[in-house]
Amino acid sequence: MISKPADDASARIGILVMDAHIRRIPGDVGNPATFPFPVLLRTVSGATLERLIRQRDAALLEPFIEAGRDLIRQGVRALTTTCGFMILFQRELAAEFSVPVFTSSLLQLPFIERTLGPRGRIGILTADAANLTPDHLRNAGGDPGRLTIYGLENEPFFKEAIFSGRGRLEARKVEDEVVARARQMVRADPAIRAILLECSNLPPYAAAVQEAIGMPVYDFVTMIHHVQSALARSRFR
Repeated sequence: MISKPADDASARIGILVMDAHIRRIPGDVGNPATFPFPVLLRTVSGATLERLIRQRDAALLEPFIEAGRDLIRQGVRALTTTCGFMILFQRELAAEFSVPVFTSSLLQLPFIERTLGPRGRIGILTADAANLTPDHLRNAGGDPGRLTIYGLENEPFFKEAIFSGRGRLEARKVEDEVVARARQMVRADPAIRAILLECSNLPPYAAAVQEAIGMPVYDFVTMIHHVQSALARSRFR
């Protein structure tokens, strides 16, 4: 199933969307209105959050490959996804395609680490801290010893919006939960100097997090803008 894309043949980035009933507001990576440039979206049938996050189901790889090929046939020049836990398949998907593949916001970890002093740490807000393992972090090139991880899986409004399958979202309530968890995290670890939002549903709340804690906030959207800027350079005049 192909989600409704921006009606523009110049889309350079293809987004492989998880098969999840989520209300995707502007800012969410699965909403084309998030971006000031055209993107193409393709829902990967059967790619549920349960299979990816909790089961780590290797059988998901093949439908992602098939969907990626479809987007490349439509002309995209890079591929991303709508779940940071797809970092599990970064190597396999990057090896499969002739275009750049950036499966997860976690791929920004090495860059962020190198922008900080030797004692600076990164705080990660994730959809599910219990299932974000050192394997995920190492696949992204991150140093687990420099990371503090807080999850949102037990926050009632976030859990309802993302994991219930009912598609109900109270955005202001979710924002309050996300900001509260960010504040808790930086209070618990004063060495944090930057925040990374793992989940592709969290960018709508990135500005509120930054206003609350006053430090750089990275997410899927910062990563996608970075790649888009490399794919669509403009001449200097």
